[in-house]
Order: sequence, then C-alpha cells, then structure tokens
Amino acid sequence: MARDMSDKEILKMELDQLKKEVSTARTPVLANCAETIAFVENLAPNDMLIKGVPDDKNPYKGDKGGCVVT
Repeated sequence: MARDMSDKEILKMELDQLKKEVSTARTPVLANCAETIAFVENLAPNDMLIKGVPDDKNPYKGDKGGCVVT
C-alpha cells in the first residue's frame, strides 16, 4: 500500500496518526497496576487454576478405568 503513495501522503498519514496518539488519555502505570492487582484478587476465590477443581467435578480424576493399547 505504501508503494502506491507519495512521500507527502505518507507523511500526512503519519501526522494524522500522531495527532490521534497525542490526544489519547494516559494513566500512570502505577494506577493501572493497582487496578489490575485488585481485579485479580477479587476473582481469585473463584479461579479454578488457583483453588483447584473439586474432585466431584473433575472429569480426569477417579476410577474410570485406564487406557488399553491393543
């Protein structure tokens, strides 16, 4: 696509993109980290990767037999 455009068109496109980026609202990294930590901690009690799967709901646990190779 850039091959079909003149240098002036490419520079105008870059300028438009920079104008969009400069108007984007920014938040400090520290604030974003605090929000992410709070979000994860709120969901942790229900997270199966953290607390594990109950034995009665685990399809891979139990005496269901083994694999037989013939």
